[in-house]
Amino acid sequence: MIVFLSLGSLGIVGGSFLIRKAFSSTTDAKIITNTSRYSEIRNQLWASPAEIQHFPREISANTKDVRIAYSPGVAQASSFLQVREKQSPAQIQTLLTKYRKLAKRQYQGGDTNVHANLPNGIPTTFFYTGDTGGESFPPSYEILVLNAKDRGTPGFKWNHGDSYGVAIDSTAAEIVYWAEKW
Repeated sequence: MIVFLSLGSLGIVGGSFLIRKAFSSTTDAKIITNTSRYSEIRNQLWASPAEIQHFPREISANTKDVRIAYSPGVAQASSFLQVREKQSPAQIQTLLTKYRKLAKRQYQGGDTNVHANLPNGIPTTFFYTGDTGGESFPPSYEILVLNAKDRGTPGFKWNHGDSYGVAIDSTAAEIVYWAEKW
């Protein structure tokens, strides 16, 4: 009976994320490479700066391979902001050391569905800024959750909430800053 209830609760968590993904894949999601819009998007999406304080304040003109993905969310739809950029290998190692110390959870590759359904797992993000349109981070990415808050109701864990953090690929010298609300 306990095993059945545990499997049922995993199905609810997984199902809610699959439903959320189906709705967040609508035309509201945007990917841009024009970094001049970054400050506008960053400040427009998040009234509370806590979830995005780890994001760069601005993106300099010499930052390479920048991709920004966002969905403003409407009504009860989810919203997210994700910034992917290349840095020097030395900068990536510095950032990796810094964020490992701050992380509340660490995952290797995967996506929010995988992470949320692990024992004591929590929601993370999908790879919205990926090159191939894939939804999961490759295993080369270390996903570091800086914080996550369950705002769901009793019996329906993670129905609503937020999470934020970084995903770092040391080999490719890339960092992805992310924040989500659903």
